[in-house]
Amino acid sequence: METVQAIKQRFEIIGNDPKLNRAIEKAIQVAPTDISVMVTGESGVGKENIPRIIHSLSHRKHGKYIAVNCGAIPEGTIDSELFGHEKGAFTGATSTREGYFEVADGGTIFLDEVGELPLTTQVRLLRVLENGEFIKVGSSQVQKTNVRIVAATNVNLFNAIEKGKFREDLYYRLTTVEITLPPLRERNDDIHLLFRKFVADFAHKYKMPPLKLDDDAVQLLQKFRWNGNIRQLRNVAEQISVLETNRDINLATLKSYLPTEGTNLPSVINDQKKDSDFNTEREILYKVLFDMKSDLHDLKKLTLELMQNGSANVQETNKTLIKKIYGSPENDSEIDFEEEPRTAVMTPSNREDNYQIPEDNYLFAETIEEEEILRLEQKEIEMIKKSLEKNKGKRKAAADELGISERTLYRKIKQFDL
Repeated sequence: METVQAIKQRFEIIGNDPKLNRAIEKAIQVAPTDISVMVTGESGVGKENIPRIIHSLSHRKHGKYIAVNCGAIPEGTIDSELFGHEKGAFTGATSTREGYFEVADGGTIFLDEVGELPLTTQVRLLRVLENGEFIKVGSSQVQKTNVRIVAATNVNLFNAIEKGKFREDLYYRLTTVEITLPPLRERNDDIHLLFRKFVADFAHKYKMPPLKLDDDAVQLLQKFRWNGNIRQLRNVAEQISVLETNRDINLATLKSYLPTEGTNLPSVINDQKKDSDFNTEREILYKVLFDMKSDLHDLKKLTLELMQNGSANVQETNKTLIKKIYGSPENDSEIDFEEEPRTAVMTPSNREDNYQIPEDNYLFAETIEEEEILRLEQKEIEMIKKSLEKNKGKRKAAADELGISERTLYRKIKQFDL
């Protein structure tokens, strides 16, 4: 059995962190078997090295090794990519195609970002893990395959299981052995080693002297959080190697290449916070809907009272209700009851803070007779006629008596052809 140090040299793995060494040890131990392995860790920690180690130390090392990024394949074609398809199985399937599980028979398949697999594909994958059987898309013939599956993910699969996005039975079939790689921020002593390796590689690649960090720059390098892990460290090393003419890098120069933590990088919002935000937005929406319904009931109540009891004293006896529905008028002139409520009805600032709907409004909404509603228009016509007759056709006096504007009265006269 090869040693951890020999494996590091063969696969160019830099670092002496105990957690990293333990992950490599586990890979060496499970390699001779055929059990499924799940590799976990943040994005950019180098999870792709573990399946390569396992394949190279297994009895399948002479077979195919295929790495599949499950998150990069569209949902509509991933079944075809993994299991193949028959000619004419779908639009564009002009010929029969072998899938990865057929091509890699006798070898190893690495499923990266396995948490992104659609549920239908997860069912197919579970069947392969249980009995080595699969069916091509558009076929009814069962085929056998003998592959070793190593999966990887940077998401919490337990959360995905709780949300119904990942099958629990598939999780336990894939996670016979779990190998976890630590994030770079937990490997402080390895950060400078990795940086030196990267700048040496880029110096050779671009034919220039290698960079050298002073002590303060090294301390900053080790204290930085490195959310992108090794991938981010390599990117920074390449930028400085290409852009800096002075090969001695101090603290200020290095700092200019590092993003401000917590501002320039996308933040990770946990599910609990997202759920809390959703509940808050839902409560606000409910409040707005309750206010709208309450205003509508108040408007119906006021209109019916206007029709039934006459309009001469409506404004005087319903000042509070009118103010709630229409807002405070800019002057003391009459409110135009006949026009539709303006935006004041929809503006939260013109509403009362209490958004509970009064019980009498519910009762009112339930007890209005349909035939009374149909007769409102007729009552309105009769009231306008009586007021015009009483005031000898003087529209202003009739409008004052009805409690509406003269313009609205004129519109009603034309509408009802009075």
